[in-house]
Amino acid sequence: MLKAVILIGGPQKGTRFRPLSFEVPKPLFPVAGVPMLQHHIEACVKVPNMKEILLVGFYQPNEELNKFLLNVQQEFKISIRYLQEYSALGTAGGIYHFRDQIVAGGPEAFFIMNADVCSAFPLTDMLRFQKDHGEPNSFVILGTTSNRKQSMNYGCIVENEETHEVLHYVEKPSTFVSDIINCGIYLFTPDIFQHIGAVFQKNQQDMLLYPFDGEEPSNGWHRAEAIRLEQDVFTALAGQGKLYVYKTLSFWSQIKSAGSAIYASRLYLNQYHTSHAERLATNEEGGPKICGNVYIHPTANIDPTAVLGPNVSIGTGVTIGAGVRVRESIILHGATLQDHSCVLNSIVGWDSTIGKWARVEGTPSDPNPNDPYAKIDSETLFRDGKLTPSITILGCNVNIPSEVVILNSIVLPHKDLNRGFKNQIIL
Repeated sequence: MLKAVILIGGPQKGTRFRPLSFEVPKPLFPVAGVPMLQHHIEACVKVPNMKEILLVGFYQPNEELNKFLLNVQQEFKISIRYLQEYSALGTAGGIYHFRDQIVAGGPEAFFIMNADVCSAFPLTDMLRFQKDHGEPNSFVILGTTSNRKQSMNYGCIVENEETHEVLHYVEKPSTFVSDIINCGIYLFTPDIFQHIGAVFQKNQQDMLLYPFDGEEPSNGWHRAEAIRLEQDVFTALAGQGKLYVYKTLSFWSQIKSAGSAIYASRLYLNQYHTSHAERLATNEEGGPKICGNVYIHPTANIDPTAVLGPNVSIGTGVTIGAGVRVRESIILHGATLQDHSCVLNSIVGWDSTIGKWARVEGTPSDPNPNDPYAKIDSETLFRDGKLTPSITILGCNVNIPSEVVILNSIVLPHKDLNRGFKNQIIL
C-alpha cells in the first residue's frame, strides 16, 4: 500500500501571499476554482493502492481546515488527516516527528508533496520509474528543466545521465550548477527515516558541544528536530546510489506570491480539458461570452452581456453586471462587479465590490513565453524603493467607487476607496 504526505506549512509562512492569506490559510486558497490542496489530493486519489493522505503543518486547526477535510474525505472516500506540528520543524523535521503515523500500516512507499506547487503530479510515473531504477529502497525526486539564470533560485540537481542517479544536490546555489531543478515532490520508502534520524542525532550532538548558541537551552529538542530535507538530507544522500531524479516534461510552477496563483490557475484550467472538462464554462444561449478557459461556480450570477476569459476563475455567489470584461483574473466568493467594470490581471477578494465603469488592472508576472524552460519569477515586492508592478490584489470587503482606475496596487481588507491609485499598497 501507499500513502501521501502534503506539507502545508503554517501561518508565519506565506507572507508574500498577503493580504489573501489573512482570510484563508494559503493552501486553501482557490486556484482554478478549487482549493490549492485539492489538486494534490485529486492526483493522490488516482494512484492505485493509495490508502491515506496526511497533511502536516503548524496551522491551528480552524473552521476552514476542518470543513475542507470533511468535504474531501466525503468526496474521495479516503482517509485524510491533519497532523499539527508544535512549531515549524522544517521539511524533514515534520515528517520525522510523525514518522510513526506515516509508517503505520506498513506502506511500502509514500509521497511527500509541498502544498505551494502547481503540477500535473506524475505520481504513477514516479512509481514506475522507482521500480525501474536503482535498488528497491531508492528515493526519487521529481525534477524539471529550468533556464540557467532561474535555476539558482531552486534546488539544483546534477544527475548521471544514463542512470538518473543524483550525483550532487545544492539548494539555491550562488553560481550555476545545473538546469535540473527540484519540484518539491518526492517518493520515499520508510528507509528515509534512517537518514533523517542520522541528521537528528548529529544535531543533538552538536547541541551538546555548543549548547547555548545565543538561545535558551530549554528549546534544544526543538532545534535538533528542525531538519530541512533539501539542505540536510539530499545534500548528504547525493552520490550514494540512493537518490534518483525523475524529470517531468509536463507543467510545474511554484505558488509563492498572489501573482503566481493566477499563472497556476491558467495551467490547471488548461489541464481541465483532459481531467475535468465539466469544470470549464462553455458558450451557451443566454449566457455570457466565454473566451478560452474559464471556471464559473454554479452559484455565480452573470449577465449575458459580460465577456469572460481567457484564464478566469469565478467563485461562489459572485455577481457580474452588464458589459463587464474580466481577463486573467480570480474573482473570489461573494464579490460584485457592477455594470461595465473591467478587471484584468487581478485578484478580487471575498465580498469586494467594483463600481460601474471602474477599471482594476495589474501587470502579469508570467514567465517569458519565448523560453520553454522559463519559470515564474518570485519577484520581491519592492525594487529600488518602488513597488514592483505586478497583479492588482484587492483584499476582502474592499469597495472601489464608480469610474476610478486601480493599477498595479495591493489593497488591504475592509477599505472603502474614494479615488484611483497606481503602484501603491493601500493600508
